[in-house]
Amino acid sequence: MSKPSAGAPVVSKITGSAREIHDKIVAGRKPSMKFPLRSLSNVRYTPKKGHFEMAGKKKERTLTVSTVKTFAQTLRMIALSKRLIETDDFATKRDAYYQTKNWDEARCDDQVESDTIMDDIEAYYGLTKESLRFTPDEHGGLVAGELIVEDFEAGTRKPLSIDCTKFGSGAYGISPSTIEEIGFKTKAKFILAIETGGIFERLNRHRFWEKANCILVSMAGVPTRAVRRFVRRLADEKKIPVYVFVDCDPYGIANIYRTLKVGSGNNAHLNEYFCVPQARFLGVTPQDILDYDLPTHPLKEIDIKRAKDALKNDPFFQHYKEWAKAFEQLLKMGKRAEQQAFAKHDLNFVMDTYLPEKLKHPEKFLP
Repeated sequence: MSKPSAGAPVVSKITGSAREIHDKIVAGRKPSMKFPLRSLSNVRYTPKKGHFEMAGKKKERTLTVSTVKTFAQTLRMIALSKRLIETDDFATKRDAYYQTKNWDEARCDDQVESDTIMDDIEAYYGLTKESLRFTPDEHGGLVAGELIVEDFEAGTRKPLSIDCTKFGSGAYGISPSTIEEIGFKTKAKFILAIETGGIFERLNRHRFWEKANCILVSMAGVPTRAVRRFVRRLADEKKIPVYVFVDCDPYGIANIYRTLKVGSGNNAHLNEYFCVPQARFLGVTPQDILDYDLPTHPLKEIDIKRAKDALKNDPFFQHYKEWAKAFEQLLKMGKRAEQQAFAKHDLNFVMDTYLPEKLKHPEKFLP
């Protein structure tokens, strides 16, 4: 797989695949395309590589009467990508969906349909949506702390240094469109990736990053590709550890944390770039609930199902006995706790007590 890029090499790949399809049609044969099967059942995890990767299963899309619409949609989306690259333009996923409304009988009925086609094309070529000139609609994430981002002015391309300590009570926003072009300067000791906006806001407002000499990153739930790529590049280039702080529930652990660390089954063809293998789980852990006497909520049915499913089917949780033990402890307790639960003790307890105590022993963090 090539590193996220754009330009002649991408157009060459598109042209080559189009020529293969054309030649089959001219020869009187049914054209087909093979796409990697994008699901958790088709991934494997090895600690040495540090991310989910495709296990090899593929689905074949052959042009027949029953598949003619999907086949046409795929080719039209590829053609749109080629045009965007050649004109040095881009389209958001929402833009692309509305572009399909011009495709007559091949138009998409909803964005889920066009997004799925885009995902298939991404996997087919082994390239990112960004290099195909499709950009996500979602925002990136927020960053605060001891970091200078080397960026450039839009339009003029004049170099621009952005100091992430100089946003007052605000924060620097990660831009998905420039994620590969920015540079970093920092003397921070670590990156703290945070699930909730509320906790990020509290730590930023009280300048926790200054006291701990760190960089705060708000993930705002399951981290977007831009957030994952930003954290990965920053951690790799500056050789600093990444600690993750999320709610203690199956969603926070099996969706948010696991996606940041090893990627997802749906995007296993891209996890090499959009994951952070060096990430470690600071908390909130099931043991933290007991050690800090946290207020809890009962696990919902969906929580129990998600935890059991992770233990049974997720290669990441099957590999690490520490995680199997933590999930079993959570299921036995039948409880979950939020990051904000520390406010029971004091509004700033998480900043004044919990984090400093945990950060003294990163070797004890879950993998």
